[in-house]
Parts: sequence; structure tokens; C-alpha cells
Amino acid sequence: MPPLRGGLGRGLSALIPEPRPATESLLEVAPGQIRPNPQQPRQRFDESALRELADSILEHGLLQPLIVAPLPPSGSGVPEYQLIAGERRWQAAKLAQLPRVPVIVKEAGRRQSLEMALIENVQRADLSPLEEASAYQQLQREYGLTHEDIARRVGKSRAAITNSLRLLSLPAAARQALAEGEISEGHARVLLSLPIETAQLGLLRLIVERHLSVRQTEDAARRMVAAPPSDSAPEPDLHTQALERDLQGLLGTKVAVSRSARGGKLTIYFYSDEELNGLVERLRR
Repeated sequence: MPPLRGGLGRGLSALIPEPRPATESLLEVAPGQIRPNPQQPRQRFDESALRELADSILEHGLLQPLIVAPLPPSGSGVPEYQLIAGERRWQAAKLAQLPRVPVIVKEAGRRQSLEMALIENVQRADLSPLEEASAYQQLQREYGLTHEDIARRVGKSRAAITNSLRLLSLPAAARQALAEGEISEGHARVLLSLPIETAQLGLLRLIVERHLSVRQTEDAARRMVAAPPSDSAPEPDLHTQALERDLQGLLGTKVAVSRSARGGKLTIYFYSDEELNGLVERLRR
């Protein structure tokens, strides 16, 4: 077998030190002998990027071995393996129709399989924010790892892990917008600064409709936070507060409702001509 070129990334090198122990071996196998990793955090693969990688593999070969674990013998008698790390390279190798690919066979449990796939994707920035957060959540829920444990394994700060996991508490519409690239992770973090879901959804609509930058979103979030009542104003009842929250979420700006014996007053705040025009259009609809 010709010598393999290249090497593993820094994070995987730490998990697979040299020399390899007796439980690991370096082989070449057919891509069809490999089964996908059910623990794979990454759910979306860019088809054009895979095609580019396949073209590169055709020209230069597969420079980094895939990491696999042996599967129990099947009736066919052909050895089969479960992929641990290298999903994107495996997919591209199949597109390139390589007859054989280099693999490192490693004994690994379910948790280690998830950790290695996660580490590779995180270091290559291959995961979307929600995919990364979901993988951290799986490590936390299924294997009892703390935020500190996860941080040590993936080489990030504990605060970064905590902030990532918070993305999973976004409303479903915001998670979908983040997954589809309508908003960035920076936008999502600003949404999380608003404690009320209706306000988060109202701000989400503003971001998407007006194509707000993260800085503009931060400014809008600050304006949406209701000012504390003055000493002379009576404390609004719970029903009025709920109405204000709903209207604030619908309109994306601060709203005040005041009641009197003969009715009351609805005050809608705006902070620029552009915001006023947007409010008018929203009310017309």
C-alpha cells in the first residue's frame, strides 16, 4: 500500500496518539463497507461543496484517513465498519467513486464516537450553530457531561458551551430562521436577551423584514424593553401587562396601555422615521 499523505487535525491527534495502540489499525477499504455514524452531529451537507471536494480527491487523493469502528460480522463475510469521523470526506469519496479509502480502525463506544465526530466538525467549523448546540445537549443529557467537561473535550470555554446551548431555547420560528440562514448566531443571541417570547418573535420579524444588522438588532432590542413605570403612574394590572406584551411582540416596539374610567389610551413608541413608516405599514396590514 502506498504511504498515506497528510495527517489528522490537532484535536483528533490528541485522541489518537502515535504510535497507535494495538486496538487500532490502518487499512484501505471500499467506501461501501462503511456505514454512517448515527451519532453524527452534522445534518446538512452543501452539495456543491461536496462536489468540489470530490474533484479535489480525484486529483490529489484522500489525504486524511477516515476514523471507523468495526461492526459485528455480517452474513456476507465482508468486514463492515461504522464511521466515527470524516463524514464529509466519506461522502465526497463516494461521489468521486474511489474504489478504496484509507481508514483508521479504532474501538470506540457511542460517547467517544459522538465526541470525535463533534470535535472534527467543530474544529473545521462544519456545524451550523444549532447542530453544534444539539450535539452538546446530547453529550449533556445522554452521558451526564457538564458544560466544563464538554468545553475541555472540544477546546472551547465553558461560557461558549453555555451560550451555544441557550440557542435551543429560542422559539421554533427563530430556530428555523437560524437554520436557514435568515438570521445569524449574533442575531439569535440578541433575541435571547428578551425574556418574553412574543417580544422575541416581534424582533425576529423586524430582523427579517428590514434586514437588520446585529448592531441594529441590539438597538431595537433596547428600545423594546419597556421603561419602568413612573412613581405617579399606577401599577398596571396583569391583564393590561399581558396586552402590552402581546402588542409589543406584534409591533416590535415599546407599547403602553393606560386605562381610565371612560376608556384609556394606547401609546406606540417609535424612534426614527424609518421605524414609524414600518409601523404604519404593519398596522395597514
